[in-house]
Amino acid sequence: MAHTPNPKQQLQTHHHMIKDLSSNFKDTTVKILLLGTAESGKTTIIKQMRILHINGFTDDERREKIPEIYQNIHDSINQLVMHMGLLGLRFGSCTSERSANYILSLPAEAPEYFNEEYCDHVTTLWNDVGIRACYDRSNEFPLLDSAKYFLDNFARICDVDYIPSTEDILHSRKVTTGITQITFRVPVGSGEQEFRMYDVGGQRDERNKWIQVFEGIQAVLFLISCSEFDQNLREDGNQNRLQEALNLFRAVWQNRFLASAGLIVFLNKYDIMERKIRAGKHIVDYFPDFEDFCKRPQQQQSCFDECDWTKMFIKQKMIDITQEQFKRNSRNLCDFSSAERECYYHFTVATDTRCIRDVFSDVQQMILSENMTMAGSTLF
Repeated sequence: MAHTPNPKQQLQTHHHMIKDLSSNFKDTTVKILLLGTAESGKTTIIKQMRILHINGFTDDERREKIPEIYQNIHDSINQLVMHMGLLGLRFGSCTSERSANYILSLPAEAPEYFNEEYCDHVTTLWNDVGIRACYDRSNEFPLLDSAKYFLDNFARICDVDYIPSTEDILHSRKVTTGITQITFRVPVGSGEQEFRMYDVGGQRDERNKWIQVFEGIQAVLFLISCSEFDQNLREDGNQNRLQEALNLFRAVWQNRFLASAGLIVFLNKYDIMERKIRAGKHIVDYFPDFEDFCKRPQQQQSCFDECDWTKMFIKQKMIDITQEQFKRNSRNLCDFSSAERECYYHFTVATDTRCIRDVFSDVQQMILSENMTMAGSTLF
């Protein structure tokens, strides 16, 4: 049966052992696989590793991100305009209607340059009361999480000398297809440890490629978006995104090829989740069992408001999955029920570099500890 240990307490207790033994692993590469549904934040974690461990981005690399950011903005304003009529909303002025017609007349690809006319129309639309009402209902249609960030910063991005900031790059979104990887080294004890992190596409039609990188994986970092409790999949408008993520987590947890890998869960985007709740969205409308969860006496002391309850509810959903009986079939004859596995949980904001630095520090120590345990060193 899985349990949820306190990583920090364990790591403090055994830190001196990690320091003494880390030299035994300096010539090995720790392989980490990022898994999760689309838009859960996997690629953002890859970017954070580059910022934290590979000196970030050069000016040329920042400029290369401009078309991606332009496309994010163009897609966002286009989605908002398209769904005004579908949601029965009206623009606040005739000027906004003209701007909407202008946007709809453009191709799906973003302009190579944001000229003055384009910038004026987008600015007019983002300031329109109807478009803001449409944004408030954006859980009802596909819209990038970064839409508000980029549209709020649109005046700066329109500047002719614009170079994307690190925060802009972290908020930019491009669909991941295939398998990408990043290799970096971090200080461990008196030396360094090499890490190799793999990012794979989270869309349903990309998941059949995942098995290609399962071999030799020491840790799986599974990302789940806390904010998606009120959204449906892009590829299946009838499937709740959070439920899809929970189903995928179950498949990963019970996958025989990953049975020996450490599992760390990033409960990501809790900042967006909190913003939704304060705006009047409630997870109970999509997961009715939330009401019964809030009556559990053991949660009373750790939850102080609806945001806390929602975070703990999602985490408990995952804990419950790790305690389910393993399914057996002809391809999965192994019995893992006797093996005690641990799953570590962290609430994260992937776009917050300080948050990811602190969390990944715990993660890398946990991975090294687990590797040493498997190698015959009894740390816990």
